[in-house]
Amino acid sequence: MKKVYFLQTCDTCRRILKEVNLDGFEKQEIKSNPVTFSQLEEMYSFSKSYEALFNKRARLYKEKDLKNQNLTEDDYKQHILDEYTFLKRPVFIVNDEIFIGNSKKTVESLKQKLL
Repeated sequence: MKKVYFLQTCDTCRRILKEVNLDGFEKQEIKSNPVTFSQLEEMYSFSKSYEALFNKRARLYKEKDLKNQNLTEDDYKQHILDEYTFLKRPVFIVNDEIFIGNSKKTVESLKQKLL
């Protein structure tokens, strides 16, 4: 299975999508087509952490003062389900591996996997 979750309005997502060969990928734009409970569970099965899937750079993270709260894995999960902006993006699933976010290291690992 090859799938990517991304945000169309995110310049970084668009840049990464251009850099990566998307042949055979199912693409899901998370603002117009939000992540479902089962999709989030699938991502969790690969990452073993909702916190790893959570975007701490989201504007809402600061607005809701979440960094000063003691968030549990269930809290991270619920925030991601409630608001698309809390999913760290892009998220690529390639067969049995997940690549979360836009760090240089993550993007390079993804490119190596797709060679």
